[in-house]
Amino acid sequence: MSVGQVFPEQYSQQLEEKVASVQQQLSDFNAPAAEIFRSEPDHYRLRAEFRIWHNGDDIYHAMFDSQTRDKVRIDHFPVACRTIADFMPVLLANIQFNHELRYKLYQVDYLATLSGELLVSLIYKRPLTNSWLEQAKQLTDKLVGQYNVKFIGRSRKQKLMVSTDYVTEQFELDGQKLQYQQVEGSFTQPNGVVNRHMLSWAKKIAQQLSGDLLELYCGNGNFSIALAPCFNQVVATEISRTSIKSAQYNVALNKVDNLQVLQMPAEDVAAALQQGTKLKLLDLTDMQLNTVLVDPPRAGLDSGTEQLVSRFNDIIYISCNPQTLAQNLQTLTKTHDIVQLAVFDQFPYTHHIESGVWLRKRQS
Repeated sequence: MSVGQVFPEQYSQQLEEKVASVQQQLSDFNAPAAEIFRSEPDHYRLRAEFRIWHNGDDIYHAMFDSQTRDKVRIDHFPVACRTIADFMPVLLANIQFNHELRYKLYQVDYLATLSGELLVSLIYKRPLTNSWLEQAKQLTDKLVGQYNVKFIGRSRKQKLMVSTDYVTEQFELDGQKLQYQQVEGSFTQPNGVVNRHMLSWAKKIAQQLSGDLLELYCGNGNFSIALAPCFNQVVATEISRTSIKSAQYNVALNKVDNLQVLQMPAEDVAAALQQGTKLKLLDLTDMQLNTVLVDPPRAGLDSGTEQLVSRFNDIIYISCNPQTLAQNLQTLTKTHDIVQLAVFDQFPYTHHIESGVWLRKRQS
């Protein structure tokens, strides 16, 4: 594939191959046929990072080929959502002859939302001064009415903000209005349309369940906030301090009153529950924790968390790595059956794919 380009005519075949690979890797676990959630074939990505290349008066976005490491000039980027793709040439046109905004500009990171907000981080190999901030404010004012854009300037141990360092995603999910603060530099789902599919799939399962929910690896509250109406109480945990702050902000933003967010690694949660101790100051003795949702990193669940998860009646497992999912299922299917399997194509034209598995404990 050409770097930064898409080939919609090949999309369906590539997706079929990825789905077949997932089902083959899970073939030992009596999994049902996968429900498939497609991406848009172009303009699907809400995050993008580029090097900025200087060539005399000319400047341009660049990426590096992962195989050859060759620099590739990017003038058209149909991978990114239209908010980003349309703004890329606008940014260059406005900074090309602006010395303060262009001088030693090294990298540009874009973060967009389905609702049209855009955060642009300009990263430099020099200290930034108030002069940079003034020029960035002037550019922001110039673009008002045309683009809902915010600028951040970064250099070593420096961060200057014109306004804020986050955007707010907003969309409706099955009649529920959701809002999420998404902070620069922290994890957010890159494919907004597919993320909505993931949330909708998980919510349809949650609506069939009862009691309370524990979520591990909750990030900014993406799943727990969407699923909170389906449970009496929700406890969500995460290790990243930035994500925890954002999750707490999002709980208040969405006026969710049955969700508590705790900064704890999954391993500590597992140990606390197995020993019957409290989670921070939260006493779980009056909760009916029947369901657990996990969305672990590529390494999957560690053995202690596997053992914890296997104690729940229902498990909703969101995986970004079919190989580690299969490894975890070796343990989890000793006590649980797979009720549903879903495949979410977050990353078209790559070998990466996300999966969702609903497991239910077998009756003894």
